[in-house]
Amino acid sequence: MRQFLPVLLAFALAPLVPTPAPAQSPIDFTRTEDVVYGRKFGVALTLDIIQPKSPNGYGIIYLVSGGWRSNHDGINPNYYAPYLERGYTVFAVCHGCQPKFTIPEIDEDINRAVRFIRHNAGRWQIKPDHLGVTGGSAGGHLSLTLGTMGGPGNADARDGVDRESSAVQAVACFYPPTDFLNYGGPGEDGLGTGLLKDLRAAFFAPDAEDTPEIHQKLGREISPIYHISHHMPPTLIIHGDADKRVPIQQSETFVQKATAAGATAKLIVKPGAGHGWTNQGPDVMILADWFDQYLRGIKK
Repeated sequence: MRQFLPVLLAFALAPLVPTPAPAQSPIDFTRTEDVVYGRKFGVALTLDIIQPKSPNGYGIIYLVSGGWRSNHDGINPNYYAPYLERGYTVFAVCHGCQPKFTIPEIDEDINRAVRFIRHNAGRWQIKPDHLGVTGGSAGGHLSLTLGTMGGPGNADARDGVDRESSAVQAVACFYPPTDFLNYGGPGEDGLGTGLLKDLRAAFFAPDAEDTPEIHQKLGREISPIYHISHHMPPTLIIHGDADKRVPIQQSETFVQKATAAGATAKLIVKPGAGHGWTNQGPDVMILADWFDQYLRGIKK
């Protein structure tokens, strides 16, 4: 068993930056690193499994992503303390990175990861139909992508993993992009332009055609807000109202439309907070409370 004191991370559409948090009692956990959940173009897609001493039988999928880049070095079990101390098994998922892979290709990776975890749920003693997903910024966007678009696998697939569903049962995330066609306001383009001009490679390959029709189609395809339905899982978002990178309008409109569609959705606003803030410990605990309620049925 390993032990840690919680040291939390602030996520942004940029490199992950460690920030301190109040010390708590050490928690025992085991970590299984570099579990291969898929392969693409000869590259292994991996996840780490962080399991507490006394698992509660429920899994939290943590999407390690900043600027749609994902790196094993960004996995820090200390960040997952609020989940581990309640008994959740955490699956820290790395995906293919831009500029080599675009967001639609990254979406394939995260769907594969959920299917792999569900297919192998018995190995880690978790309930296959009680999975939550979380992340921040790009990881939040990908969390909402699974929440709104995760679904049945291919019943005819040769690989048993691909026959599994990629649906999740609860979402709780930080400051996610949700609508790239209205990024900050009606008609504001965010597909690698404007506030996200430095991340164009995440949206378009270098030789990709970009006509108005293709632009609109892609924007709708990768924006979770266009895939909202009353079937989506309970979703919580925490977002700072001073965020200059991902406007809070992204979360406000998403939650408004989800609620109007009959889904369970909630936004918690952090007054004065920008794109990430120090000491996210209390906020991660709020996410853990959400999973307690909607995965485990524990109301507080």
